Amino acid sequence: MLRRLYDWTLAKASHPHAEWWLALFAFMDASFFPIPPHPLLGLMCLAEPKRAIRFAAIATIASVLGGLLGYAIGYGLYDTVGTQLLAALGLTESFPKAACYLRDYGVEIIMIKGATPIPFKLLTITAGFIAMPLVPFILASIVSRSISFMIVGVLFRLFGAPIKRFIDKYLGLVTIGFVVLVVGGFIAATMLGGGGTAESKAKCEQAAPLTPTTKP
Repeated sequence: MLRRLYDWTLAKASHPHAEWWLALFAFMDASFFPIPPHPLLGLMCLAEPKRAIRFAAIATIASVLGGLLGYAIGYGLYDTVGTQLLAALGLTESFPKAACYLRDYGVEIIMIKGATPIPFKLLTITAGFIAMPLVPFILASIVSRSISFMIVGVLFRLFGAPIKRFIDKYLGLVTIGFVVLVVGGFIAATMLGGGGTAESKAKCEQAAPLTPTTKP
């Protein structure tokens, strides 16, 4: 079933309203949809490299807006919609760790993890659950999603179709490297902040399942 959903998503690359489909999938991916929009974005950029940055911008804006829906689910509907959604997506075990890291490190985690293959929806729902301040959450989401999508857009815009094989193989490494450059200051501040870093990591890795009663 998941494979059929994936194929159905990719088929929208040739749809007359492909940009709207891309926006919809990016929006849903940030809160509840199991298929990331990156493959669709890649196909659209491959077909029209000169519009690649436009496509990436559409995905970025839609994903940030979708992140607000994920935040709302975590903030107000965790005990009903949120728990079932996380279970359906196979993210229940990851949720307490994400909540612990977000509480300890804040927006740095959104910027770093939100630009990597870790499901963005996990971070948005968790951010709402712990009641992370909304403005920092939005700003961090803009940074992370811009990195995640603009890398694809810029590479296709500069190199066109020949870059596809490289992106398929090395996008994860390129993204991680770019994230380090963008938020290196935040990482350094966190890592050099004292002995609490290792303790916080150990605590988060062993975090117990959360319930609505553990909400701040």
